[in-house]
Amino acid sequence: MPLRRQTTRSRIADVAAATLPLPFVSPMTVTAATASAGPGLLAHDRHGFARPATDDEVLEAARAILAGRVRRGRPLTNPRHMREFLRHQVAALEHEVFGLLFLDNRQRLIECTPIFRGTVDGAAVHPREVVKEALARNAAAVILFHNHPSGVAEPSQADELITQRLRDALALIDVRILDHLVITGDAIVSFAERGLL
Repeated sequence: MPLRRQTTRSRIADVAAATLPLPFVSPMTVTAATASAGPGLLAHDRHGFARPATDDEVLEAARAILAGRVRRGRPLTNPRHMREFLRHQVAALEHEVFGLLFLDNRQRLIECTPIFRGTVDGAAVHPREVVKEALARNAAAVILFHNHPSGVAEPSQADELITQRLRDALALIDVRILDHLVITGDAIVSFAERGLL
């Protein structure tokens, strides 16, 4: 077998191919570069050529990793993973989204679903629809979440009121609210941690 002269480009591609590829929604995959290949992240195409990853490629790979940590049938044992997953789902949106994480009786994720979409300063949330969705998924517990496009993570009086209404409505069908998270790009406020549930 003839020896081939290895160029810097092929060495970087070999290092990138040897590392665990991160899932990515494109023909490219993003991989962590080792010290021998230089700092940062590399993207390599199906031909093995490596180049520095763009910001969008890194963010897409991060979303895929977070989605893998918070997936159907997996217990939500790490609140940090769940929070980061939700932050990447809704924090950057320019409109308010109200959603739920539906959980079974062992706190395993059934589904993460945005239920209501609003405007820049609010979303109309209907308890009847939330109850209907919880029953359809046979949920034993839920975690409520919504973003504040304004960037202010402090829960409003309306946020506290709808949480109480949902708690009362869901209690009638024996579904517990474990938390309500208000999400912005910089912060996540937990109703449970503040004693508001």
